[in-house]
Formats: sequence, structure tokens, C-alpha cells
Amino acid sequence: MTTTPSEQSVTIDGLDYPIDALSENAKAQLVSLQVVDRRIASLQEELAILQTARIAYANALKQELPTQH
Repeated sequence: MTTTPSEQSVTIDGLDYPIDALSENAKAQLVSLQVVDRRIASLQEELAILQTARIAYANALKQELPTQH
């Protein structure tokens, strides 16, 4: 799904729909979908940060472990 603000249409499954032709319920669903998409993107960014931190902590831990002979 993509929206193009300049054209005021939304593309869903490859089909373009003028936003002003959508029902109020469809517009509300579209807004909810956009909110969820933004939240998913935010959580994916947060997950990437946490995964990077985990790798750094694991590497720091490995350096603190005693060497085995």
C-alpha cells in the first residue's frame, strides 16, 4: 500500500483509489493502517538498535572471559 499526497490517491494491491472516493470507514481504516505501518517501522528500528547493542555486549563479555589453555 502506498499513498501519494500530491495526487490524493492510495495504491492497494496495485490498484489506485482516489482518497476522496473512499467511504468514511475506508478512510478510517486507511489511517489506522498508516499508524500501524509507522509503528512497525519504529519497532524495526528499535529492534536493530537492540540487536546491535546485544552484539556489542556479547563481544565485550568475550573479552572479559579468561583465556583457556
